[in-house]
Amino acid sequence: MKKLVLFLAIVTIFLSCKEDVVKKPAGLIKKEVMVDIIYDISLLDAIKYQNPKYIDSFKINPQKFILKKYKVDSLQFANSNVYYSADYEDYKLMFDEVAKRLEQKQTSTDSLIKLESKKLKKVKKTKISEKSIPVDTLVRGRKQLIDKNVIKQPVLQREALQ
Repeated sequence: MKKLVLFLAIVTIFLSCKEDVVKKPAGLIKKEVMVDIIYDISLLDAIKYQNPKYIDSFKINPQKFILKKYKVDSLQFANSNVYYSADYEDYKLMFDEVAKRLEQKQTSTDSLIKLESKKLKKVKKTKISEKSIPVDTLVRGRKQLIDKNVIKQPVLQREALQ
């Protein structure tokens, strides 16, 4: 009998400690949508930090823009944020997801920048090699094309006028 009373006392203590710190608000934003909102706000804040004139040129408040995008008001976002932040482990997982998405975006952006710089280098090399061709060669080549009727004479006259 003493063991049963002790067991019930321990269970009662554990159940009473399980009380929610923050009650679930009305209009709670879904966890996936909350992660999307935090991601977008983080992205826009980073842009604003890197180039403040860019965001200011649009004359918008990034946070208001994001909340409008997801059709959420600021009070609903604040209440949902407080509710999710009450559970530290779950909140940390949400921010880990945001960090993971930001890293993926960073990686893809870096690869695009490298690809564009390679294309730019090729274009510069091509322009340099075109400059190294003697003008006489270009003129002779054009005359040969005119003689073969590949380029018509009026096209050349329009190019000369420009």
